[in-house]
Amino acid sequence: MILDAARLAFFNLFAPQTRSVFWKVLGLTILVLAGLWFALRSLFIYFALPWIDSFLPGIPDWAGWLAFVFGIFASIGLALALGLLLSPVTAVIAGLFLDDVAEVVEKRDYPADVPGRPLPLAEAITGSIKFLGVVIVGNCIALLLLFIPGVNLMAFFLVNGYLLGREFFEFAVMRFRSPADARLFRSRHAGTVFLAGLLIAAFLAVPLLNLLTPLFAAGLMVHLHKLLSKRDVVAAPR
Repeated sequence: MILDAARLAFFNLFAPQTRSVFWKVLGLTILVLAGLWFALRSLFIYFALPWIDSFLPGIPDWAGWLAFVFGIFASIGLALALGLLLSPVTAVIAGLFLDDVAEVVEKRDYPADVPGRPLPLAEAITGSIKFLGVVIVGNCIALLLLFIPGVNLMAFFLVNGYLLGREFFEFAVMRFRSPADARLFRSRHAGTVFLAGLLIAAFLAVPLLNLLTPLFAAGLMVHLHKLLSKRDVVAAPR
C-alpha cells in the first residue's frame, strides 16, 4: 500500500495537472534555502570567523594552507546545517501548498470521490508553525546524536520519519475529518504512517530530488489516506 501511494505520488510530481504547483513549490523551496544559506554564511563570517582567527594570530605564509583547510570544514559545516534545515523548510512550505497538491491529486486520481475541504487559513498557519517548532526540536536532538557513530544516520531517519509522517498525514486527513478524528485515524494506522514517513525521510536525503519533498510528501499522504480509508470500509463488519 505504501509503495503504491509512493508510486502514484512520484508520477504526480511530473503530471501536467501538477505543473503549476510544481513550479511554485520548487521555486519557493529554492528561494527559502538560498536565503538560509546566505544567513548562515553571514552568521559564520561575523561570529565564528573572528573566533577561529583568534586561534591563529599572525599565521606565517608557509602555513596558509591551514586557512584553506578551515574553509573546507566551514563549507561542510554550512552544508550540514542547511541539510538539517531542509526538514523544517519542507514542513512550512508543505503547510502552504498542501491543499493545492491535495486538490490536484483528488481531481486527477479520485474524480468520483467527494472532494476534501481546504483547511481554514488560520488553522493551516497555526498547524504549520506548531509543526515547524516540533521539527526544529526533533532535529536539534538528531544533531546532538550526530556525533555518536552508528546512531547519527539512524537518528536522522527515525526523527524525521516519525515527525514528517505524522504531520503530513494529519494535514491530508484533516481535509475530510476533524482534527480530533484525524489524530485518532492516524494513531489507528500509526505503523503504516511511520513507514511512509521513513520513505519521506529517505526522499529528503537525496540531493536535488529533496527540493521536491513538500510536493512528494503531500501527494504520498493524500494517496495513503485514500487507500487506508477504502481498506477500512472493506474491512468494516457488516
